[in-house]
Amino acid sequence: MPFSPKRLAAHVILLTLLVPVLAACGGAPATTPTSAPVATTNAPVATTAPVATTAPISDTTITTTTAPISDTTTTTTTAPISDTTTTTTTTSFTPRPVTAKLAGSGASFPDPIYQRWIKDYKAIVPTVQIDYQSVGSGQGRKDFFGNVTDFGGSDKFASDKELADYGKPVLHIPLVLGAVVATYNLPGVAKLQFSGETLVKIYQGTITSWDDAAIAADNPGVTLPKLAITPVYRSDGSGTTSIFTNYLSSVSADWKTKIGAGDSVSFPAGIGGEKNPGVAAAVSQTEGAIGYVELIYAVANKLPVPAIKNAAGAYVVPSLESVSAAADAYLSQTPDDLRTNIVNPPTGATAYPIAGYTWVLVRQEQTDEAKAQALVDYLYWGLTQGGASAKTLGYSPLPESVRTRAIGLLGKITYNGAPVLVK
Repeated sequence: MPFSPKRLAAHVILLTLLVPVLAACGGAPATTPTSAPVATTNAPVATTAPVATTAPISDTTITTTTAPISDTTTTTTTAPISDTTTTTTTTSFTPRPVTAKLAGSGASFPDPIYQRWIKDYKAIVPTVQIDYQSVGSGQGRKDFFGNVTDFGGSDKFASDKELADYGKPVLHIPLVLGAVVATYNLPGVAKLQFSGETLVKIYQGTITSWDDAAIAADNPGVTLPKLAITPVYRSDGSGTTSIFTNYLSSVSADWKTKIGAGDSVSFPAGIGGEKNPGVAAAVSQTEGAIGYVELIYAVANKLPVPAIKNAAGAYVVPSLESVSAAADAYLSQTPDDLRTNIVNPPTGATAYPIAGYTWVLVRQEQTDEAKAQALVDYLYWGLTQGGASAKTLGYSPLPESVRTRAIGLLGKITYNGAPVLVK
């Protein structure tokens, strides 16, 4: 069914009405994560209210009228992805009917699909209540390592230091792949594309007007207005920032040396917005703004989805196929613990360059049997049954080999030394 803005608006309104009802049905988490900290920056934090704070829960495949999520707008043709386009569905798995409450917090990047899965899983196992709070990857890891939550969500894998300081084995379970887009608000200009070098200069504050020669070079034939650029960045610790700044570092030695990559960096220019909805809102409400958000937040707020130049020199729009192509390019380098970045692969003309995995952090040895069974069954269900709904919200399923390895990591979770997963 073709995408309709009216259908999208209806779904957003429906979701807004459903969220409090679902929260009431799901119950409160056993513990409450602390609020996300605001990173210290040199620029003010935007306080505008989001236009669409969450993505629509819909069975309609996402598209956009300004920059279609389709490889028809790229400068390359997407070839079939042998390992990434199919996720096997396991139909025989029946979750255990345990009674448990699970609390998680973390990345806003995957929040739309997590909320969709929580809703769907509740219909299957009504006695399992799952609460996931979208507080940003940095706060999610802090809550998890502080033993405030049962699981953490992060688009940036935990560092060796974080794991060593915690002192207990922690597993990273990837669930989906997503794209970070450099969306913008430029009246009269519906379609642009950007090279990494141009994005670096915009966020460094050296390109300050939309009619700059570098932007014009990326967009031959496009009439650009003489309008000030307002870069918008994440003010909280964010895996989306980690993915975006890893991309900028991959194309600019100057950025890598002076600013670096991580879920909280000191941006030289612009204003901050809290979480993906805050950045999307700031861009929506600020003429001349540019900001980086997860794909679904750009679509939900009817913002453009531009093509980005990859290492092969092609301008590629984000799509299920182009994000999968980025993951595919790094399969041979993916470590056993599945902690890996997939930005700007050196090969692959069809790969979208600002993409990443999102992980759930889980303690390998569990201390509550009912919670352990509920958590493992939910994650296994997501890995085997959640692919279709992930696609409708613009997330790419895992490469099949990575999905198999993620299930293998689930098999390492234990209670009293015995494996929890029972297929």
